[in-house]
Amino acid sequence: MDTAIQNYARTLALSSPDHYRVGPFTVRHNPGWELKFVNYAIPDQGAEPTAQDVDDLVAAFREHDRLPRLEFLPAWAPAVEPALLAAGFTVENRAPVMACTADGLLTPKPVDGLRIAEPVTDAEFTSAAAVQHTGFGGEGGPDDGEITWLRRATESGGVSALATVDGRPAGAGGCSTPADGIGELAGLAVADAFRRRGVGAALSAWLTRTAFERGFHTVWLEPGGPDVERIYAGVGYRRTGEKLNISLAPA
Repeated sequence: MDTAIQNYARTLALSSPDHYRVGPFTVRHNPGWELKFVNYAIPDQGAEPTAQDVDDLVAAFREHDRLPRLEFLPAWAPAVEPALLAAGFTVENRAPVMACTADGLLTPKPVDGLRIAEPVTDAEFTSAAAVQHTGFGGEGGPDDGEITWLRRATESGGVSALATVDGRPAGAGGCSTPADGIGELAGLAVADAFRRRGVGAALSAWLTRTAFERGFHTVWLEPGGPDVERIYAGVGYRRTGEKLNISLAPA
């Protein structure tokens, strides 16, 4: 499963119109969104980068005004982490990877007044992106990249969702474009006023179920912490491995 998930992530990066290659790395670049979680490099399987390869990668990130950062499963390319650490990179965290298959999905408790649907109008996409923007600590309105991500998920065979409670925007998220039947549940956020009411569990289950209905056989994700991991476990996600998130602080 780990290899399949890493293959998925690399395939998705290579299919992005704004990606670029540096040595044995593929960089997933988002020109309209500076958020570090949507701008990162993935090494080739079994890559053994030289010090010059790493220097070139850092220079490319700096030229694109992005934080030098990588996300990958360590077993995919064991020689990469030591090379990055030698160049001054710092481990952000070692995040659990969770996955769910159609036969493992569970139904969460219902939430009064909750409605979940895919955005259709410009206003709905903006509302969904606004929930994500504030949910991940942003200020003001959503970035163009956040709205584009949701639209692209819908238009490319993935899923996007806006949850409302009694007509008020309460949550949002998406499952990205599938590759070989695998997709990633990402960007799931719940507005402060609606947290701890079951919205997150209901939204993640709806997105996952819809992805399966559209032909996915596996959906994976990276939970943001132990409390979030318990929510996903409650709808059928199980740990499959660990992902390394590592970056180089600005000079």
